[in-house]
Amino acid sequence: MALSLNKVMLIGNLGNDAETRFTPNNVSVTTFSLATNRSYKGKDGNWVNETTWHNIVCYNLPDSLKELLKKGKKFYIEGRISKRDYTDKDKIKRYFTEIISERLIPLDSKDVASENIQTYEQEGDVDVEATDADNDLPF
Repeated sequence: MALSLNKVMLIGNLGNDAETRFTPNNVSVTTFSLATNRSYKGKDGNWVNETTWHNIVCYNLPDSLKELLKKGKKFYIEGRISKRDYTDKDKIKRYFTEIISERLIPLDSKDVASENIQTYEQEGDVDVEATDADNDLPF
């Protein structure tokens, strides 16, 4: 067997409040976007800021953490890259890349200072087939 690795670590800010849906098998699927930034010097010598947006998916996230997933909040996300496709309502095949979260840690000072800080770590694999019930929705 060949050795391979699919691991992503991100620190960024939520671009929107998280949304949670449930699959027919009652698996909760929480989705949100996360912005990461990098700065570099352009050809003209001036600093350029670049933002990359990531689509994040969390399975069976505790309600206490869902409440913290608000626009602008800073989080550490650890997970894996997943690419899938779906056919939209116009019968056009679309491709979608997302980060499947395996660990989620709030980093805002208010949330970190709380004595009841919640972190999330995915235990085992989630039946991904059960989450693809509605292929017209890219989440």
